[in-house]
Amino acid sequence: MTVVTTETPQIQIGTRTLPSRYFLAPLAGYTHLSFRRALRELGGIGLATTDLVHARLLLEGKRESFELIATHPADRPLTVQIFGSDPGLLAEAAQCLESRGYEGIDINMGCPMGKMNAAGCGARLACETGPACALVERVVNAVRVPVTVKMRLGWTRDEITAPMLAAEFEQLGVAAITIHGRTRQQGFCGRVDLAGIRAVVDAVESIPVIGNGDVRSVQDAIRMRSETGCRAVAIGRGAMLDPWLFARLDRHTRGLDVNFEPSTSEQVGFLRRHFRLMAEQHGHRACFMFRKFAAWYGARLGIPEDLEARMRQFESSDEFEAICDAVERRHGERKSAIATALVKVPNGPNEHW
Repeated sequence: MTVVTTETPQIQIGTRTLPSRYFLAPLAGYTHLSFRRALRELGGIGLATTDLVHARLLLEGKRESFELIATHPADRPLTVQIFGSDPGLLAEAAQCLESRGYEGIDINMGCPMGKMNAAGCGARLACETGPACALVERVVNAVRVPVTVKMRLGWTRDEITAPMLAAEFEQLGVAAITIHGRTRQQGFCGRVDLAGIRAVVDAVESIPVIGNGDVRSVQDAIRMRSETGCRAVAIGRGAMLDPWLFARLDRHTRGLDVNFEPSTSEQVGFLRRHFRLMAEQHGHRACFMFRKFAAWYGARLGIPEDLEARMRQFESSDEFEAICDAVERRHGERKSAIATALVKVPNGPNEHW
């Protein structure tokens, strides 16, 4: 495997210099503080972005919104992703975040969820150029920190808007564009369209375009960069399937072997660390919040199927630790190499439904 170019590992986004070109993408319900911290401790993350935060609820001071933007000195560099349909509220939310010391704002124009789209948020925002540009301009002009936008290729295959919008957003002062290489119609099905991402790269003059979608290995990340020309890659689900993916990419950047396997104790240690960080923030609620990660972690971390099932039902820290002890003793028994989470596609629109 060869390095894509002779460029430096660092990347500039607006006024920010980021240490790596491989970013943790925002995933609703997953990329909260404990997950980010656990991954960062393994190394290689250039930037992490929070779970998407509703601008209005943030301004209203809702507890859930402040949990989503919770951070830690070790949780850097960090960007907060906001969503909504009202330009004024988004601008005000961006100002609120800037006043609290956050160093980057990302506008969500890519979420395909029907409830969000029906409210004029997420991917729906990218359907009309005028209103989308007015919203972006309002947020960019409201703050001094870099503002970025995440979007999809378009609403359907016949309505590809991302290249045109990316060019417009660059002129309005957006510092970078993250493009998920699917349409809203696709949801999370079908393959990512690398040619579609390339069209966005070709549409802008100088700002970085960050590719996103279907990156589950070092080879996937290098292929995306090689075929699209994107300057960085954002990884979401792939990071849950292999928490060491960023560390592998860091090793690749430094010309080292990426085919290492963490030991059994390291794999089980990651499970324990993630849960303990979650319990540190959320107390007993962590038992319920952690359950959904079992379906992603099971195959990669060698959790036997019966123990994965228990991990989706545990009710106390002691029970979780006992499950981890059993995983450590029985590591390697699992027959399936396919993560349970991949048996079903995440909720959302799908052109084949």
